[in-house]
Amino acid sequence: MTGLRARATAARRRARLPFNARLPLNARLPLNARRPREARRTRRTRLPYGVLLALLGAALLAAATAGIAAGSVGLAAGDVWRIVLHRIVPALVEPTWPPVRETIVMDVRVPRVLLCGIVGAGLSVCGMALQALVRNPLADPMLLGVSSGASVGAVLVLVLHVSLFGAFSLPLAAFAGALAALSTVYFLARSGGRMTTVRLVLAGVATAEVLSAVASYLIVTSGEPRKAESAMRWMLGGFGGTTWELVPIPAAAVLLGTVALLGVARPLNLLLAGEEAAASMGLNAHRFRAWSFVLVALVIGAIVAVSGSIGFVGLMLPHVARLLAGADHRRALPVVALLGAAFLIAADLAARTVIAPEEVPIGVLTALVGGPFFLWLMRRKASR
Repeated sequence: MTGLRARATAARRRARLPFNARLPLNARLPLNARRPREARRTRRTRLPYGVLLALLGAALLAAATAGIAAGSVGLAAGDVWRIVLHRIVPALVEPTWPPVRETIVMDVRVPRVLLCGIVGAGLSVCGMALQALVRNPLADPMLLGVSSGASVGAVLVLVLHVSLFGAFSLPLAAFAGALAALSTVYFLARSGGRMTTVRLVLAGVATAEVLSAVASYLIVTSGEPRKAESAMRWMLGGFGGTTWELVPIPAAAVLLGTVALLGVARPLNLLLAGEEAAASMGLNAHRFRAWSFVLVALVIGAIVAVSGSIGFVGLMLPHVARLLAGADHRRALPVVALLGAAFLIAADLAARTVIAPEEVPIGVLTALVGGPFFLWLMRRKASR
């Protein structure tokens, strides 16, 4: 009789029923019993995966259409798609618009919107991967100091008037700075013993602070106000002056990086369960983290080289993706890529139109959104 009473008490506690609720002595509720309201909320928040991808794809197309149509010369959504289709398949659509409009759409706005989507997808995918690698929901793609290294390289080009590679001088210098920062962080994390997550994060934070100070010093001591202002605006992030020549390198980096991360989705899932669980399944966590950090840092370096430093995108959207698709990276990575692309295109549209004809640095807008989200996330984590 005592065993039956204990079993009924345990079942009552699992079901979260009042202490004085009446249960038969032989009652056996399932271990995953929930309160009815909590169960209904869980069922409501999950859409079928195919429907979710279709909705996010539609949202991305809508954001891209709005980003191409909006500007000093407004265009209708139908005209935008007719111009794009005419450029892809000339025989499909008869051109009835002035040639200048086709130039505006295909040579000015489409490259910018496309680069926004690529950068947003890359930052979001890398953010989700980093949060799994360091098992910290507050991790951000700028964690390893790669952004600060890219900023130093770009500021050197802008301040010292370096133009050895023409239009590619700025992205190449930023990419070289990102690689140098990555090498420094990796060396500091490995020196004195085996590389651990804590050592890597501390080395990244320290390197980022030093490199940010170097970039600020170069800007302050520059004798040309215009160049200093240009460097400062680049550090705040933006897509002004985007051309087709800037698209292929980050597009290839983001595509290859996303495919590689999808290929290691199972080890990423294992790391979420803890190092002991991952080791029990045969995963060398330290080696996997080292190679994953190199991959993520290279993708981020390629992105920052063309867009500047844009924060909080990789912090916010992985959490939204997990709410929509769950924690399995095989499902969450495509979702977060679509979310990031649509979000950054919408943010760039707002940056161009809020105080038109002036343009707000996109890093300012993402910080205004990401700062409160970061505080909410900290409070939510503390309450748990």
